[in-house]
Amino acid sequence: MTRELLILRHGKSDWSTGQADFDRPIKNRGKRGAQRIGLWLLQQNLLPDLVLSSPAARAIVTAQKSCKVMGKNAQDIQADPRIYEADSDELIALLQEVPADIRRVMLVGHNPGLEDLLMDLSKDEVPIPEDGKLLATATLARLTVECEWAGVNLGCAQLLSITRGASLPK
Repeated sequence: MTRELLILRHGKSDWSTGQADFDRPIKNRGKRGAQRIGLWLLQQNLLPDLVLSSPAARAIVTAQKSCKVMGKNAQDIQADPRIYEADSDELIALLQEVPADIRRVMLVGHNPGLEDLLMDLSKDEVPIPEDGKLLATATLARLTVECEWAGVNLGCAQLLSITRGASLPK
């Protein structure tokens, strides 16, 4: 069974509110980016079997907005506090806990952890875009994972695509 990992960075957040990092809300632009990613996944027939999200406000809303467009319920999202501020090693450990029968996982979280995870899992070098932002806000990386979830480790995946919500049709 081929497994896929969808790594989705949260949508653009609103720094003007003065709220604590964990509670920082998502901007309308960020919500639209999340919806575009959800629609793209639906159109590509890439619906996740499991959605794991950071419980931080901007990440959970990103997960909710993308899932709603895909026809999934908010109850389908598993908020895991370990994703917030996680580094690559912590995210790999989390992925190793995914049940073996799950084919496609969407992980919604934050940089720098997600970018580090992408680079660590990819067996080939990941090309950095001209603007230097590998995973800009509301950007989705799609990887095939060449082992059981329990065996996820460095260099075990192949990067298929990186899709920015901002680049998708409105």
